[in-house]
Amino acid sequence: MHLSQFFVIGINYKKTDATIRGQFAVNADQYNSILQKADAMGINELFVLSTCNRTEVYALAFDADVLIKLLCSETTGSANTFKNLCYIKQGQEAIEHIFSVGAGLDSQILGDYEIVGQMKLAVKFSREKGFIGTFIERLFNTVLQSSKEIKNKTALSGGTVSVSFAAIQFLKQNICDFSDKKIVLLGTGKIGKNTCKNLVDYLHTTNITLINRTEEKAIELATELKLQTASMDELDNQVAAADIIIVATNAEEAVIKKSSLINSNPKILIDLSIPNNIETSVKELDHIILANVDDLSKINDATLQKRIDEVPQAKAIIKKFMNEFYEWNCLRKYAPVLRALKEKLHDIHTCNLFLSAFEYDEIPEPNSEFIQKAVNNMAIKMRRQHTPGCNYIQAINDYIAQPVLA
Repeated sequence: MHLSQFFVIGINYKKTDATIRGQFAVNADQYNSILQKADAMGINELFVLSTCNRTEVYALAFDADVLIKLLCSETTGSANTFKNLCYIKQGQEAIEHIFSVGAGLDSQILGDYEIVGQMKLAVKFSREKGFIGTFIERLFNTVLQSSKEIKNKTALSGGTVSVSFAAIQFLKQNICDFSDKKIVLLGTGKIGKNTCKNLVDYLHTTNITLINRTEEKAIELATELKLQTASMDELDNQVAAADIIIVATNAEEAVIKKSSLINSNPKILIDLSIPNNIETSVKELDHIILANVDDLSKINDATLQKRIDEVPQAKAIIKKFMNEFYEWNCLRKYAPVLRALKEKLHDIHTCNLFLSAFEYDEIPEPNSEFIQKAVNNMAIKMRRQHTPGCNYIQAINDYIAQPVLA
């Protein structure tokens, strides 16, 4: 596989708002359909990353157009719209991009570490369907190693800067006293759960009602944090009674609409969903304050500058792991020669010319340690000198010269 066959196509927060990104968001059913169509197109390695800030396809393919067509065949947005707003990266540029995304350098909030978990889930889904082969598996594992080292050795993800925490800051900017405020949180997935814990920790309130389509998940979180729950059937009543409503669901259309809020009491609404799960026209109501993920990303604190200062060190770590991946990929083309060498070094013990140098009871057993050492030395020389034929002969000479055979 040549490196130039690796592509990334995508859109993100840099050129699109939440509404446009919502047109290209991919849910589990759409993801499954994309993989089925990819199989029919002869695409064997692929995964789709769809978050509130981006939708990207990572794949081995002959060109980017087939990936754009594949993605847009399952989204509400058109291929023309996508092409006008997307980025296409190929080969080394695509490799650099996935490392940057995995480190949080490309996140809407710099250093947002939630992206790593989202990437893991995306790759896991594709792997279970048989679309993660040797190349992407090795690449993604190296990205994870790089991300982990950045997390452990830099402060790029330090402090409290994330979409879920920005929601807390936004509320603090608009409300001074939360003691009498009723909060409804709709959606208890990963982002909803993180936001809920931040509400409890930073606003010091338990006047929170959790609603989730799978009630058991809401009940589990509510029990842990000593909160309340309500069923989806009670949503309208809960929305009417709430002062603050936070939506972190994954519905394909709005679950809270302008019509239900026209005559309501003043409310603050936060939409953490992509596509938007609160009608954007709600902003037209004078008594309603609405913020989505794009609005929240503009909220910064002192932690952000500290993260910016860590970028050079993070990039140095990425460079190290990228070079490791490039070396591995370079050696892949030599794999058949290296396997042949290993077999030859085992077979050499049955060679008459080799056996004639020993008495019958002195014939040594094949030494796996020395064989692997000879193979590793050859691999290093091939990477540096690109002369496999000469290195092959030299490796056999090196093995025969080992002390065990002297």
